[in-house]
Amino acid sequence: MTTTSPRLPDATGSLRSPREAVLGLWRTLCARDWDGLAAYLTPDALYLDMPVGPTAAAKGPVDIVKRLQLGLAGLASYENFDGLLVADGEHVMYEHSERWVFASGEQVDLAFVSVHRVVDGRVSLWKDYWDFGAVAGHAPADWLEGLAAGDMSWMYDATGEV
Repeated sequence: MTTTSPRLPDATGSLRSPREAVLGLWRTLCARDWDGLAAYLTPDALYLDMPVGPTAAAKGPVDIVKRLQLGLAGLASYENFDGLLVADGEHVMYEHSERWVFASGEQVDLAFVSVHRVVDGRVSLWKDYWDFGAVAGHAPADWLEGLAAGDMSWMYDATGEV
């Protein structure tokens, strides 16, 4: 069964389908355009790294950006590689991979499946499924220490919400 994703207006009034919203969000994240990323998120958007669980979620554009910066801002290079994208109405699943290159030269390629819900042209729910152990096994110790010592003001307990 094939369904057509509705075209929904974004905050500026232009039309952006759920598929376009998700691809735009990922292009913007790949560029590490933190201000631009916030524009792809609803005011009450919820982000979860599923390997970590719902008690370490982030809610709202400001805190989601803080959460993503914690892991990605210090990388020497960050790339996203497109894969399968399936859209069904407001729900979009995106199978993709990321390459993380650390400042000290270590590199890890990660497989991801990201699940999104898009409302009015912006992402309201974003769940990432990936292997945290693959990063932990290849990341330099100072990156992992930076995670533990970083700003955790973004933490939101989404238990029961997803």
